[in-house]
Amino acid sequence: MTIPEVLSRYLGGRFTLNLLVLLAALLGIVYLFDTVELIRRASKFPDVALPVVLQMGLFKLPEVGQVVFPFAVLFSAMYTFWQLNRSYELVVVRAAGMSVWQFLAPITGAALLVGIVAVTIVNPLGSLFVGKFEEMEQQHLTRQQKLVTFFQEGLWLRQETGSGYVIMHAETIDMPGWELVDTMALFFDDKNIFRQRIDAERATLRNGEWRFFGAHLSAPRADTLLIKEYSLPTALTRQEIEESFSSPASMSFWQLPGFMSVLESTGFDATRLRIHYHTLLAQPLLFAAMVLLAACVSLRPPRYRASLYMVSGGILLGFVIFFVSSYLQALGASGQIPVILAAWSAPMMAFLLGLGVMLNLEDG
Repeated sequence: MTIPEVLSRYLGGRFTLNLLVLLAALLGIVYLFDTVELIRRASKFPDVALPVVLQMGLFKLPEVGQVVFPFAVLFSAMYTFWQLNRSYELVVVRAAGMSVWQFLAPITGAALLVGIVAVTIVNPLGSLFVGKFEEMEQQHLTRQQKLVTFFQEGLWLRQETGSGYVIMHAETIDMPGWELVDTMALFFDDKNIFRQRIDAERATLRNGEWRFFGAHLSAPRADTLLIKEYSLPTALTRQEIEESFSSPASMSFWQLPGFMSVLESTGFDATRLRIHYHTLLAQPLLFAAMVLLAACVSLRPPRYRASLYMVSGGILLGFVIFFVSSYLQALGASGQIPVILAAWSAPMMAFLLGLGVMLNLEDG
């Protein structure tokens, strides 16, 4: 017996509606707390107006929404099954001869579809908002300019000096020693007038200074000088430069492969971005797993007194999966486990766990 199309649309639509309402509620709460924190940070700067802070809180929402989305799927699926149980609609469906897998299919399919839309459409749009938030944060709160930019031609870096600024370029970077290969440095004064140029075979960042080796120093209306070693004082640290990279949340799903290729060709490790990319790919599977886990704890009829404990167990299980996923991603970022294992293990384990429990609890 196949599930009627009308019933399939009804179950999938009810779940989707609950998901949208719950997600909006969660994002509203997150927006409130984020805005309060941004107001606290902005209180140090009298020129930052309240509308700017409210706008920044709105732009930051997609970054946190990526985290709460799986929880919204889990809780909305649990609430949907609770509604269907309380109104005895599932009892009627079972009495009509339909198996648990038949009425689970529309809800699981809706979760998979939501996951695909979230990755391919919502994520690229959200990355634009997050990128805008980071720009506004640098402009209004941290008061710092972006230090590093990557292109196919290599790395470009800007730093301030006492009398102006320097723009540096390197073809590649040998990590982890932070040795810049085929380096060029252009010196400008505070009126944007070019002063001199340094071309070096390599340069390193150590003890508060850039050290250029095998440098050729040239300036307007002057002969080129060969300098064995040249030092440029800097207040930059490796951590500050690395933190100025584009965050994974500000990178669109469609842009990630190209950016990872550029990053690796420059010499940097793109493991963190690869984990984020594969985590996005695994998101539809994670959403389907959340529906199965919700079914494990919510399909018991209302007469079961242990329903409250089962629902509490489902919520606890969701948080456990979140922490396991975060832990595995941290292991992957540190290179202790492969990227595929770090990104796909938690969704796969959650899906297999939900599938196994359902096979033991249900008889068809």
